[in-house]
Amino acid sequence: MQNKEIKNICCIGAGYVGGPTMAVLAKHCPNIQVTVTDHNLERINDWNSIDLSKLPIYEPGLDEIVNKYRGKNLHFSSEVEKNISIADMIFISVNTPTKTKGVGAGKASDIKWVEACARQVANNAKNHTIIVEKSTLPVRTAEVIKNILESATSMKSQKNPSISFDVLSNPEFLSEGSAIQDLMHPDRVLIGGEEESAIDSLTEIYSNWVPKSKILRTNIWSSELAKLTANAFLAQRISSINSIAALCEATGADIREVSRAIGSDSRIGSKFLDAGPGFGGSCFKKDILNLVYLCEYFGLPEVAEFWEGVVKLNYWHQDRISQLVVKKLFGTVTGKKISILGFAFKANTNDTRESASIKICKDLLEEGAILSIHDPKVDSDQIAKDLKMKEKKSFKRDKLIKENTQEGNWYFSDEIYESINNADAVLVLTEWVDYTNINWDKVSKIMRKPSWIFDTRSIIEPGKVIKTGLNFWRLGDGLN
Repeated sequence: MQNKEIKNICCIGAGYVGGPTMAVLAKHCPNIQVTVTDHNLERINDWNSIDLSKLPIYEPGLDEIVNKYRGKNLHFSSEVEKNISIADMIFISVNTPTKTKGVGAGKASDIKWVEACARQVANNAKNHTIIVEKSTLPVRTAEVIKNILESATSMKSQKNPSISFDVLSNPEFLSEGSAIQDLMHPDRVLIGGEEESAIDSLTEIYSNWVPKSKILRTNIWSSELAKLTANAFLAQRISSINSIAALCEATGADIREVSRAIGSDSRIGSKFLDAGPGFGGSCFKKDILNLVYLCEYFGLPEVAEFWEGVVKLNYWHQDRISQLVVKKLFGTVTGKKISILGFAFKANTNDTRESASIKICKDLLEEGAILSIHDPKVDSDQIAKDLKMKEKKSFKRDKLIKENTQEGNWYFSDEIYESINNADAVLVLTEWVDYTNINWDKVSKIMRKPSWIFDTRSIIEPGKVIKTGLNFWRLGDGLN
């Protein structure tokens, strides 16, 4: 079959993957009209906002691309069906959360939104259309999509023989905070499929900016499994280095020195060897648990147990940090103010999904702490949603002590020093550059003594803190 000329692309899903991916595609393919669709009208309105600070996703460089190409060949629309009908190629980029009930609950991915997309496509496509899986999906989901498309269009195709479909897998390998650079200069682009002409059509699009040597072709099942495996391996490295950080603290070693030593080994490499408060984001935990479910389903319990251990160790590590804070503050944080610096799961993103901050903050709130939370990109509404607790906008320690309350609460601080003022401890949970420039001499004068600084990201110079008389703890430092 001759390669299909792609003039119109429709992406279903205007989230963290769909929005940035289509923006970069539009930038490099001026002859293709790219439309990002979503039934969430509020999100589409945010994408179309004149005020670029209101874009629903924060990624360095994204606002510049949207500003330059929006309205030219990059569009955002809530008219999903209409754009499906004119599309030559459709990217499915919807959420695939972990199932909360039923078969596979707590581990398997829920593909109900993917199935809904397939049915929308089947009902509205007019001609031959290439469907591209962009969402992270379980192995053999493409088969489900293809069956739905073929079944739903069997009657339509009798009247219009031009209606047909090819299904490709094209997983994303983005790191939030650097997603635009990852899209502009990818390590690899993976395309899995059965029909060579469809693979060629997608290859031609990527070839506008990606060297063909970096475009890898596989069968569709390998492509789907490669995404899950990549995230599992990265998460495993994070859990591994965090486990060694705990050992460093117990033995007097320094995790930064250990990481540098093993990262210099060319067989290992240095990436994902920075100890921290634990992995977060939308993919790692979800993809590992999906991998666990698949292993169990195919009768590989030992393999399932191995990968599930990566997630369990991440939970343990986050609990360890909150317990350590309580221990250092004389065994109780009830009524004590703790300044939380950073709520996003990593710097340069406003994404809080599965952020280590959520678990650690919940633990401290349960212990009765008063949290003053600062983050340069995450707002108070999102924090309230994640903590499942409304914000209390004032902090009166004397009143809390007098009332002998055991309930913790939190409030949002717009400014770093406001968050720290009168605090018993500062807990750095996200590696925002803002936190590397804190004046610790000033901090020592506005905190309640004895004061503790907890650095889970190794972004603070210990000497600058210690010389002010503040107590200092750093993750993986055996000299704590």
